[in-house]
Amino acid sequence: MSANLTNEEFSKNLHTKFHIRLSETEAIEAELTKISEHLVSDRQERFAIVFRGPANAFLAQGMRRFEHDQMGELDLFIVPISQDDKGVYYEAVFNRLPQTD
Repeated sequence: MSANLTNEEFSKNLHTKFHIRLSETEAIEAELTKISEHLVSDRQERFAIVFRGPANAFLAQGMRRFEHDQMGELDLFIVPISQDDKGVYYEAVFNRLPQTD
């Protein structure tokens, strides 16, 4: 995994396309559509991101390999959260100790 999974890095890539690997030879395209508020305290860092995938390809919750032109490869645990005529929406939540420099 080569990506820097920070709120800042995802914010730079809002409304860009990612590919979610279904197998070694198959992937679907998903757009990063939303990034929640970035909450940081002494004890934890929290934010969530939402992707919109195609309406005709439902993915169950689980760990998925993502690929992006700028961010590289990243593994995210995603959960389907809604569906409309534009597609299926998946959320990845980050809740971790604050990163120190």
